[in-house]
Amino acid sequence: MDARTAFKTGIARLRDADIPSYTLAAELLLLHVSGRDRTWLYSHPEEQLTPDQEQKYVGSVQRRISGEPIQHITGHQEFWGMDFIVTPAVLIPRPETEHVIETVLERVRLERAPSSADSFRILDVGTGSGCIALALAKELPSAEIHATEISTAALEIARANAARLQLEACVQFHCTDLLQGLELGAFDFVVSNPPYVGESEEDQVQLEVRKHEPHNAVFAGATGLEVIERLIPQAHESLKPGGWLVMEISGTVAERVRGLLAEWIEVEITNDLQGIPRVASARIA
Repeated sequence: MDARTAFKTGIARLRDADIPSYTLAAELLLLHVSGRDRTWLYSHPEEQLTPDQEQKYVGSVQRRISGEPIQHITGHQEFWGMDFIVTPAVLIPRPETEHVIETVLERVRLERAPSSADSFRILDVGTGSGCIALALAKELPSAEIHATEISTAALEIARANAARLQLEACVQFHCTDLLQGLELGAFDFVVSNPPYVGESEEDQVQLEVRKHEPHNAVFAGATGLEVIERLIPQAHESLKPGGWLVMEISGTVAERVRGLLAEWIEVEITNDLQGIPRVASARIA
């Protein structure tokens, strides 16, 4: 089978199965099994796949039809222009989380002159794949960045990503629950994408997320605030005077999070590109 035929067949099968973004999915899976790039696919569509590649492509398309996330099939996901390894042990990095990075960088620019901006101490809580910590390490190469994670399997993926992105010397990883055991009054920023979905919202979450991504990275408990309620006071203790807390949230919990930040100052809820409340930021008084 040549690449063109394989591509068209994949598109048809995924479309018939009502898979979202079926053309992109077919393309990504074909590039993954062939080890080629988009230029090859569109400039050499007549090139033959090997029997092994053809078999792997058919299997990969079927896995996607069965509901497995494409990132788990390929083992990769792009975030902040960087390629991250992902497995079922970690939450798949999503574009909306880039708003967390943007918010931190905005606060950094406001805080200090560019010549000294890199000297911040930053803590990423619940790092998962390491995407937030490593994106900040890329943007602030002289910052001292720490990242915590309670899951040893997830921490292994974060460390692997740091190594392959050549940023392993830039982030110190800690296996712990939230900020437990971390130095008090030591950080300029505490950053997090905590679980914030309530168990009552489970039916509203995509099936493939419920089935394939780590439950504890998505669901916080009955209300969706259980982890955030623990995170906020711990962050308060770990931040320096005037330090910032920046965390991802959802529209469902936004106003309740604002209430939990009543004793903080400069509280701001930032919307994502769809107009949904996505990032909460606040400063110690």
